[in-house]
Amino acid sequence: MATTAELFEEPFVADEYIERLAWRTPGGGSRGGEAFDPKRLLEEFVNHIQELQVMDERIQRKVEKLEQQCQKEAKEFAKKVQELQKSNQVAFQHFQELDEHISYVATKVCHLGDQLEGVNTPRQRAVEAQKLMKYFNEFLDGELKSDVFTNSEKIKEAADIIQKLHLIAQELPFDRFSEVKSKIASKYHDLECQLIQEFTNAQQRGEISRMREVAAVLLHFKGYSHCVDVYIKQCQEGAFLRNDVFEDAAILCQRVNKQVGEVFSNPETVLAKLIQNIFEVKLQSYVKDQLEEHRKSDAEQYLKNLYDLYTRTTNLSSKLMEFNLGTDKQTFLSKLIKSIFISYLENYIEVEIGYLKTRSAMILQRYYDSKNHQKRSIGTGGIQDLKERIRQRTNLPLGPSIDTHGETFLSQEVVVNLLQETKQAFERCHRLSDPSDLPKNAFRIFSMLVEFLCTEHIDYALETGLAGIPSSDSRSANLYFLDVVHQANTIFHLFDKQFNDHLMPLISSSPKLSECLQKKKDIIEQMEVKLDMGIDRTLNCMIGQMKHILAAEQKKTDFKPEDENNVLIQYTNACVKVCGYVRKQVEKIRNSMDGKNVDTVLMELGVRFHRLIYEHLQQYSYSCMGGMLAICDVAEYRKCAKDFKVGEIKCCDTSEPPGRGTLP
Repeated sequence: MATTAELFEEPFVADEYIERLAWRTPGGGSRGGEAFDPKRLLEEFVNHIQELQVMDERIQRKVEKLEQQCQKEAKEFAKKVQELQKSNQVAFQHFQELDEHISYVATKVCHLGDQLEGVNTPRQRAVEAQKLMKYFNEFLDGELKSDVFTNSEKIKEAADIIQKLHLIAQELPFDRFSEVKSKIASKYHDLECQLIQEFTNAQQRGEISRMREVAAVLLHFKGYSHCVDVYIKQCQEGAFLRNDVFEDAAILCQRVNKQVGEVFSNPETVLAKLIQNIFEVKLQSYVKDQLEEHRKSDAEQYLKNLYDLYTRTTNLSSKLMEFNLGTDKQTFLSKLIKSIFISYLENYIEVEIGYLKTRSAMILQRYYDSKNHQKRSIGTGGIQDLKERIRQRTNLPLGPSIDTHGETFLSQEVVVNLLQETKQAFERCHRLSDPSDLPKNAFRIFSMLVEFLCTEHIDYALETGLAGIPSSDSRSANLYFLDVVHQANTIFHLFDKQFNDHLMPLISSSPKLSECLQKKKDIIEQMEVKLDMGIDRTLNCMIGQMKHILAAEQKKTDFKPEDENNVLIQYTNACVKVCGYVRKQVEKIRNSMDGKNVDTVLMELGVRFHRLIYEHLQQYSYSCMGGMLAICDVAEYRKCAKDFKVGEIKCCDTSEPPGRGTLP
């Protein structure tokens, strides 16, 4: 049976079980071999089946025995549970009875306590009244004999008594009790002064427990506020020794915030009073000293100091928001800040605009002085407007041309300085303006930028540049207006960047947004009209220069040589010089503009270049050899036009029909 038990392995698989049994049987593990004995294997299987049957019977008897035992124990357990339930019910009934009895006793005790209190309270009041009468009699007699008044260690008890006597004395008629009322008031004042002095001494010694005890006694006295004032004054002694009054104030408030709750019963009120004292005394005095020094003499330093002081004050206010200052601490701190700066913020924008105007004018004047240039008046009024309209419609130069000697009168340094000043003004405006006035003030600063940057600098440079463009029939080749275009384009980008980065956040949610956008649009359109006019006149001058080159260099014998068998040149001299000039101007245009403007201007130049060459070649008659030379010139012109890299510009097309400028 032991062997049989060994064959049972987990997990049990019948096929494997048979295999293991056959393998253990002699002659049963080599099926088909010489040692295989089927009879022996059969006999082993029969015996094993019998063993399994015996094992099954024995296990079955054991299972039945365990089941009977389990049923018996279950019945015993159920009986025991029933007995426990009955015991629990009895205990619960006893608990209810005990609870009712306790409630009854408690009711009796409370009733008895109320009765005792009803008897004891009048008795205590009578005893207290008797004591007060005794002390009152001492004041009537004029001699204080009680130990509580003569012993300095019992100042707390004396304070409690005198405070009550003081309240009683207030109700007594003055004519009969004037003397005793005066004595009580005098003693009241003396004790109050002693308590305040005791509090002061305890604070100097750093005895928090004694400070708390004295403050609790003084809480019922009129001089309690004076105690708080003394505490605030002593807290600030030695606290402002460094140059940074704002950092000192933050450190002081942090230190007091930890201590004030241990001393006073109303710490938020005391801390708020300390902060109010710091703002109205220390900070206000410091701000006044810093600002009044430069208010009338140095607007730049005044504005910088105002911005810096206001920023540091608001930062200090943000730190103080962490403390418990009552219900509406945001409004409380805002009022303190306003009380310090209100006289400076009321006229801030006027100072800002005045400084910005003066500073911008100085920057421009300093630049023109460095160029030894006397800024001329552009002129306004009816005649100037009439000239402007005629010039816009006819593109004719009105008035004498001005030689600018290659100077554009545009300076990125000036522009950066103006934008930097305006950027700082926007930052100050954002910080110092009232929220309701912020869009309006920002618009005024923007108007200053438009006046000095766009009108006084860029527009003046454009007008001067237009006046410096020679006429189309002039032999002067000094075309500097493209340099003006290049610099103006760069300045416009800087101007637009400041508009988006610094002005837009200040006006984005106000009606001033549309007004600023329209003002920006108008000034840009005005500049673009003058730029277009200048570019157009510059292109006319380029074509005029080409005409002068062709007139000077192109000879009639170029296309009708006297000796046609001795023509050695590949292109005419006029063609070479014109193409060289055009290539230089194309490169200059590419360097002066960006984006689609380059393609637009080059397309216009190409059309005019084509028309010039077309009309120029129609003026000549050609021989056979001259015609070949003209074809070479045309090919060179077309090659030059391809360098424009714009559309399909054709200077001359040999496929055009006769009578339209084609070669014979």
